[in-house]
Amino acid sequence: MGEIDYKLVFSRRRTITIYISPVKGVIVRAPHRASIRTIEQFVQKKSGWIKKHIDNYSNLTRLNQDKKYTDGEYFLFMGKEYILKINISPQSYVIQHDNTIEVGVSKKENDKVKVFLDRWYNQKAREVFSEKMEEILKKYRDYHFSPSKLVVKSLKSRWGSCTSKGNITLSSELIKLDASYIEYVIIHELCHLKCHNHGKEFYRLLAELFPEYKSVRKNLRQFIVSCTPVLLQGFRYS
Repeated sequence: MGEIDYKLVFSRRRTITIYISPVKGVIVRAPHRASIRTIEQFVQKKSGWIKKHIDNYSNLTRLNQDKKYTDGEYFLFMGKEYILKINISPQSYVIQHDNTIEVGVSKKENDKVKVFLDRWYNQKAREVFSEKMEEILKKYRDYHFSPSKLVVKSLKSRWGSCTSKGNITLSSELIKLDASYIEYVIIHELCHLKCHNHGKEFYRLLAELFPEYKSVRKNLRQFIVSCTPVLLQGFRYS
């Protein structure tokens, strides 16, 4: 339609909904009885919103973008790019050098390289995040932060979370970014132990502990973990 290409999907629903994904593009889901004319008019009406988010996605860096896991590819670790080097070895291993990440596998199979590299990333994330958490807790001991547990796992749409029970979860993908981002996310979640929402008190505390949080947060937003789409729900059918 005009300058906007989109995929149209009909289903049993009552609303026309627009999804914008950095991978799949624009998807419009509509009720079976919605006319093409009505759908096109709705998309045209929201074209400014659609183009804005398409432009935003084009400027983002996807940390989990498609990789072939072959020699010479670049992989991020702690904010620095490393060249992947694959060696044939009877014993599997991953070793980080100054400019390379060396992976030893019995066969040069992409899936095997991915498995061992993912395991290495997860192990490093647990080590680095635990050390950084302890460092921050000692630095701000007067604030009496008492997280119940630290969990590191793959998160689809956020960098971290904090439950009402005090469990803090961090995205393993953070290990690919600079240490300043890791520190920011940890402090952000620790602040939720005191303030469970994003109200004025939360940001007052965050600014007190991490004065440069606005600039770091802005820069962090250039990275996305997955292809989680934004959506706009609009015209409703009764």
